[in-house]
Amino acid sequence: MTSPAAQRLGIVPSAFAVQHLPQATFPEDDDWIALVRAPEGLTVVREAWPTGSGDRWIGLYGGGTGHELDVPGMLAAIVGPLAEAAIPVFVASTFHADLVLVPEPRIKEAVTVLEEAGHRVDTRHLRAPGA
Repeated sequence: MTSPAAQRLGIVPSAFAVQHLPQATFPEDDDWIALVRAPEGLTVVREAWPTGSGDRWIGLYGGGTGHELDVPGMLAAIVGPLAEAAIPVFVASTFHADLVLVPEPRIKEAVTVLEEAGHRVDTRHLRAPGA
């Protein structure tokens, strides 16, 4: 079933790490993709090292098919089906689109869920977990 907020998404070629730095107000380096400062500390999204430890996330992004800020339901149309499938997400929003991160081991399942919800996902950057 196609949603009125059906979107074209691409898989970002990088894998990401999401970190919580409880005492930081800014990271010590500039290798970050997104930052969110909150009372409990700093959340940092950065590219993950290929063989690094920790959880790796794969990003889905609107790929230039962004939307106006006042269009309702765009993010909900993506995270809703993923939530129904019990796939965790972490979201970093930009002015033009949302970067929706899903755990690397669940990316193929996430793509299937999103396509069944009416989204189109460009899988050319889909690779084996840990690659």
